[in-house]
Amino acid sequence: MTSPLKRPLLLSAFLGLAGCATTVDGPAQAIPGPPALNDSNVFCEASRTELVIPVGEAFAEGTLVRDFYTGNTARVRDGQVTMTPDDNAEGLLLLEPVDETAHAFTWAGATVYFAVTDRFANGRTDNDINYGRQKDGKDEIGTFHGGDFAGLTQKLDYLADLGVDALWITPPFEQMHGWVGGGDRGDFRHYGYHGYYALDFTVPDANFGTREEFRTLVQQAHQRGIRVVMDVVMNHPGYSSLQDMQTFDFGALHSGFEKHLPEHWGDWRPESWENHHAYHALIDYDHADWRNWWGKDWVRAGIADYDTPHSASVDPVRGSLAFLPDFKTESTKPVKLPVFLRNKESSRAEHLDNATVREYLITWLTDWVREFGVDGFRVDTAKHVEPDAWRELKARAQEALDDYRERHPDAALPSEEFWMVAEVFPHSVRKTSYFDAGFDAVINFDLQAEAKAGARCLQAMEPIYREYADKLHGDDPFNVLSYISSHDTKLFAQIAGDDNTLKKRAAAALLFTPGAVQLFYGDESGRAFGPTGSDPHQGTRSAMNWQAIEAGEVSDILNHWRTLGQFRQRHPAIGAGEHKLISQQPYVFSRQHGDDTVVIAFGSRN
Repeated sequence: MTSPLKRPLLLSAFLGLAGCATTVDGPAQAIPGPPALNDSNVFCEASRTELVIPVGEAFAEGTLVRDFYTGNTARVRDGQVTMTPDDNAEGLLLLEPVDETAHAFTWAGATVYFAVTDRFANGRTDNDINYGRQKDGKDEIGTFHGGDFAGLTQKLDYLADLGVDALWITPPFEQMHGWVGGGDRGDFRHYGYHGYYALDFTVPDANFGTREEFRTLVQQAHQRGIRVVMDVVMNHPGYSSLQDMQTFDFGALHSGFEKHLPEHWGDWRPESWENHHAYHALIDYDHADWRNWWGKDWVRAGIADYDTPHSASVDPVRGSLAFLPDFKTESTKPVKLPVFLRNKESSRAEHLDNATVREYLITWLTDWVREFGVDGFRVDTAKHVEPDAWRELKARAQEALDDYRERHPDAALPSEEFWMVAEVFPHSVRKTSYFDAGFDAVINFDLQAEAKAGARCLQAMEPIYREYADKLHGDDPFNVLSYISSHDTKLFAQIAGDDNTLKKRAAAALLFTPGAVQLFYGDESGRAFGPTGSDPHQGTRSAMNWQAIEAGEVSDILNHWRTLGQFRQRHPAIGAGEHKLISQQPYVFSRQHGDDTVVIAFGSRN
């Protein structure tokens, strides 16, 4: 990868080309670099006038091409076409042959939509409160908002209109029933609304919906050609909480401290001088009854007779993340089903003969594939579990998908090969050992910063696009999943501030990126950062802005994302193809993958 320190040095050479028609015939290394990524003064005003677009060798002489944005056509003469961008296209022309045929899907060019189930769409209000959970009556930073499988199902046509190939949903498992203190200051109640605090991996959380509603979601998605990628966690379960201690009879309070708690322990409130972390002082973490929780053979938790883990920063595989219990996935010791799961009537967990922790977890996770036909896993905290576990998970998941396909021969099933993508912070566009551990792709954390300049002036993406395409589709191909917004970093809307033009233009910077790309729910509609308390990530998970969408307040942004998303879906070459720069002003490049070829042009007036 080009050093970030070198890129800004190319700024003056790049900007010197503005306003002149420059076709690139020379080698790739002669292409100028982008503006400095943090230069807020670099902004290209989009052209709305007629443009002469060279098409290089992408389209043969005489080919009739269409601008997907407007539907207007032109014939290639002397290696170029003359067309005018739509007034709403931000200077873009999306050129494809008029006699275009359908092109086969490939994950190398996929568009993945990531929705935090609880925050996306509330399809049923009667399941909003379960297990004694409560709203906080304030900012609702870490409470359940009501989003569910039914809501996701109702919005599948919305996703199809965006050109989405796959829907990535947060873990659907039953979460810890209670809450823990949120943020460094314990200034809010933090429930497992996001799905990463699992209590029981074998059943869906009642707030998200029922098994049949999950089945309907997957089936309806498949009927629209949308794959379902399920977020999974093998590194840790959820925390313990007062509410779960009382419900499932594990752990213990210090003797006599029950008097400091209400009848329902989960209703506890801190005094005016306390915060939401203060309840820990009531709990006897050395009590023998912690054996009724996961048990020392299952997790490292540093309580009672459990092993005490190092921090994950010291031991990435056997350490603890954010004080969460760490599953002993590396252990070869057979374990019994945890006591609380044995006694939990609603659990589908069963005893497995001579099974290790890893074997239990893999069985539980792949059962969702075997029963519902899930197409892929997004794997949370991949670097904190040994690679052999991921290889085994991938193999078992493929077996489960094959089994599902065999049992449902007439169903709409878009996937034959199970897909797995790893979250490895802060991975970039490079092929690493994770691809030998069963992963088909790794999340790329670099694009978020790089796309800011591209939203201001698409030409800034040229060296990035070239670098990504050369690496991903070279002699040793691999794939990454790139994003501009994330639940664990920031929203692009935060980067853009109040500038709706940047929120709109970010579509091109992201959707023209080589490899697979991820939309975070609301990227396409300018969803705003929400209340966050002392945890800066909570605000990235604000409620989807359906009211603004339905009122037409963000139609200009949304319609632009839809058009570009549909164009990308029609042409896997955009993500999977060879990238060639044709012209620098106007900025024109082609992508080609097999018989699929497109030319994308961006005209600016400066």
